[in-house]
Amino acid sequence: VQLQASGGGLVQPGGSLRLSCEASGFDLDYHAIGWFRQAPGKEREGIAVIASDRSTYYPPSVKGRFTVSRDGGHTVSLQMNTLEPEDTAIYYCATGINLKAAYYRDAGIKVSQFTSWGQGTLVTVSS
Repeated sequence: VQLQASGGGLVQPGGSLRLSCEASGFDLDYHAIGWFRQAPGKEREGIAVIASDRSTYYPPSVKGRFTVSRDGGHTVSLQMNTLEPEDTAIYYCATGINLKAAYYRDAGIKVSQFTSWGQGTLVTVSS
């Protein structure tokens, strides 16, 4: 199982960025993909999840600004709009057992739900 996040960079406040997660060694039709971020000095935070049935969940901190999607093949994207300086962090994608969006709505997106992680990509939101 391998995951590789890419697409990070420097963007101005209010701008947009699209991250990609390239997955290999497993079938996306049977696994969920989660996106997390970790800012300096803070805990890793779950910000989006897409289940194998393509149901999605976002916490309030990013809902309405971020969109996770499967692009076909083995790629999952995270479109981030209206970025704020508080969105500055290293962003990671991860895979875990295939839970539906309703589960994450009740339990939240947690590190413990995901078993394999890719290296992160840095997103910096600054003027």
